[in-house]
Formats: sequence, C-alpha cells, structure tokens
Amino acid sequence: MSDTYQRLVALLAGSFGLDADDIAPDSTLGALELDSLALVELSVASQEEFGVELDDSEIDLDSTVAQAAGVISGKLTAHR
Repeated sequence: MSDTYQRLVALLAGSFGLDADDIAPDSTLGALELDSLALVELSVASQEEFGVELDDSEIDLDSTVAQAAGVISGKLTAHR
C-alpha cells in the first residue's frame, strides 16, 4: 500500500482509537464507526498530517479508507 494509505491508517488509529489491524483498504469509514462529527475531525487531522483538507463532497461515511487515501494522494500531487 502507498505511504499515504499507511499514514492515514496511523492517523485513524492514533486519533480515533481504532486498531490499525482492523483497518482494511475496503473498510468504509462508517463501518469503522466514524460518524459525521468524526469526518469533520478527520478533515482537521488530515490538514495537520498531510497539509490538505477533506470536505463533504470528497469523502463520506460510505467512502473506503483506500478511497480517502486516494483523495489525499490526489491533493498532494496537485500541490507539488
């Protein structure tokens, strides 16, 4: 998996109390028991970790961890 994916898993584990071993690329954010408030917190945490902000139109509770990592990767590439 990509560095961005690995960093996102570490962020989810560290910031949201999830077990990194329970996070799979095809896990949805909702299945990881995140809620709408947690998505806002994830956006703030991603701003701090990656320097990019996620918004409601890019990820939601049905988004997988791999999709979220892809959005972040795309934004990182666009900023280079």
